[in-house]
Amino acid sequence: MPNQHEVRWSQLKVGVLVLVATAALVALISLMSGGVGGLFTRSMVVHSYFKNASGLQDGAPVNLQGVTIGSVSKLRIVSKRKKTPVEVIMKIGTQYGADLHTDSTVSLTTAGVLGNTFVDIDSSHATGPRLKNGDELPVKQSPSLADVIQSGETTIGKVNTILAKVNTLADTLNSTKGTAGRFLNDPALFNHAAATLKQAQGIVTKINHGQGTLGMLITDKSFYNRANDTIARLQHIADEIDAGQGTVGKLIKDPSLYNNANSLIGGINSGKGTLGMLAKDPAFRGKVNLTVGELHDILRRANAGQGTIGKLLKDPTLYNNSNHAIVEMRDLLAAVRKNPKKYLVIRLKIF
Repeated sequence: MPNQHEVRWSQLKVGVLVLVATAALVALISLMSGGVGGLFTRSMVVHSYFKNASGLQDGAPVNLQGVTIGSVSKLRIVSKRKKTPVEVIMKIGTQYGADLHTDSTVSLTTAGVLGNTFVDIDSSHATGPRLKNGDELPVKQSPSLADVIQSGETTIGKVNTILAKVNTLADTLNSTKGTAGRFLNDPALFNHAAATLKQAQGIVTKINHGQGTLGMLITDKSFYNRANDTIARLQHIADEIDAGQGTVGKLIKDPSLYNNANSLIGGINSGKGTLGMLAKDPAFRGKVNLTVGELHDILRRANAGQGTIGKLLKDPTLYNNSNHAIVEMRDLLAAVRKNPKKYLVIRLKIF
């Protein structure tokens, strides 16, 4: 039977063995956690607030540019934050503090289509102060899997609508409805179109051979030479006008014309000359109006057959008498020419 000393020694060895095993287990757990948030690793706590956790769980990894730097320690609901009620508390290794800034953005990302959700931190455009323990990181909202599925359903619905319209269009084309349907299914319309194309081809062939007006315009070199000569003349005329030569050139380039026109307009505005008096002198304008009125009255009376001028214009008797007198005068002249002795007799009487 062992004595008391041996029993105590055995108990001590068992206790030491348990302590060593516990330390090894803790070290193994720390190593398995990637050295982040372990018992022998210093860490800091940061917060972010999301509208929806989107499947995030406690212990989910926290990545920086794809590298795991911490883990999610806790998720909770903060009721006073109405728009972003989900608080995500993260533990991040202090050795990554130099790469984190207060304007680094946080988003929730899914590993693949059906993978677990994790936290991703983006510091590629961050320039703010370094992140400290207890700071809050701003959230960059990204579409969740549910949003993508909902968007896909909307897109599928629109595609189904388009396919239904395409099916309706195909049915219409297969029938004789509409222009396109008749063109595809009516042989008469096709024959007309083929005949029209054949005629168009014949016209193009004639044009290429120089037949007809268009053919001569395209293939006749003399027409090109005449057109080129005409263009050259027009260019020469334009150059002369630009140089101030000729009547048109002087009208455009000679400042004296503008000065004369300006002087004329100035004289009219100042009441000089007939036009100036007509424009500015009310008495002269009244006389002109009176004269025009009297002339209008004379023409009206003449057109009505009143007065001497009116009778000359309107009375047919004057025309008939004049015509009759002219006829008699013509007959008299003819008789005199035929027998002048009968009419031209000189009688001499001596007293």
